[in-house]
Amino acid sequence: MKLRSIAMSLLVMIGIMAGSASAARAERIKDLASIAGVRDNHLVGYGLVIGLDGTGDGEEFTSQSMKNLLAAYGITLPENIKPKSKNVAAVMVHADLPAFSKNGQKIDVTVASLGSAKSLRGGSLLITPLKGIDGKIYAIAQGNLVVGGFGAAGSDGSKITVNIPSSGRIPNGAIVERSVASPFAMGTHLTLNLHSPDFTTAKRMAEKINTTLGPGSAKAVDAVSIEVLAPQNTNQRVSFVSFLENLQFMPGEAAAKIIVNARTGTIVIGDHVKVMPAAVTHGSLTVTITSDPIVSQPNPLSEGETTVVQDAEIQITETSGPMFLFDSGVELNQIVKAVNQVGAAPGDLIAILEALKQAGALRAELIII
Repeated sequence: MKLRSIAMSLLVMIGIMAGSASAARAERIKDLASIAGVRDNHLVGYGLVIGLDGTGDGEEFTSQSMKNLLAAYGITLPENIKPKSKNVAAVMVHADLPAFSKNGQKIDVTVASLGSAKSLRGGSLLITPLKGIDGKIYAIAQGNLVVGGFGAAGSDGSKITVNIPSSGRIPNGAIVERSVASPFAMGTHLTLNLHSPDFTTAKRMAEKINTTLGPGSAKAVDAVSIEVLAPQNTNQRVSFVSFLENLQFMPGEAAAKIIVNARTGTIVIGDHVKVMPAAVTHGSLTVTITSDPIVSQPNPLSEGETTVVQDAEIQITETSGPMFLFDSGVELNQIVKAVNQVGAAPGDLIAILEALKQAGALRAELIII
């Protein structure tokens, strides 16, 4: 009986520890930061797509390109002859060259019409050099296009288009011809740059690395960068980064923000958004929200803390003198709930949020895009 009691206690403790670990929401370094200098590089080129079914562009520059192409293969056209073909389209080709790409590797490319081509479906891209910002050729593209869209037209001028037929992709359509030098193996330090700047996250990341690898192994430079002492041997550095990026810690919580897309009516509300005492008149709605503090006691043996939480009460009526009345410390999700219960449109909530921000009652950054 005693052994059973001990076993039950152990199970309770394991459950509490598992719950605490889950609530902590520890995240890996690789999901929060990237290594400075290890990045993609954009490539772009100009080329011709041939083999179209009369959906090419016939532009002046396309004719010039065709003439230059034929001349490169020993076919010289008279000066007064300008080849025009609806089976050819001038296109721009672009791709991202991943970090550490080596000669001979293949990358995907995107092809888009430069002129008035109606569709690139069924076309084939001729050999096209892809250049970087420095003007050097880093890859060569060629191949058959995969186009997701299509269009059809009737003799009376009516037409229908599905998706975008004037652009497409070529999977593995370019071969890398030149590598980009990377600073990964240079110097005695690596710099980790956070995807989202945050002083708390930078501090905690540096502390986690120092706790694991020893004091002085890392230091937070600012809200974005953490400098880490790294081995200079390339093989050791790769193993070091593999170990480093899998370390887990709890990042800092994001600042209170509300993102509003005024065109689509989309509203994204972050955590910690609070509303101070305020009253807003809008439409024909009257919403009253009050919050009463209640004490929350943890379960026995949970090692939790006694906390005070808000118990919100919502009352909604429709009157001739509409007024939104918000009590101190009410969370914004209660406001959203109140507006949703009366079937108000997103535009109503946007107007309320803007009014609260102007009144200084909204404790959050309001970003309208």
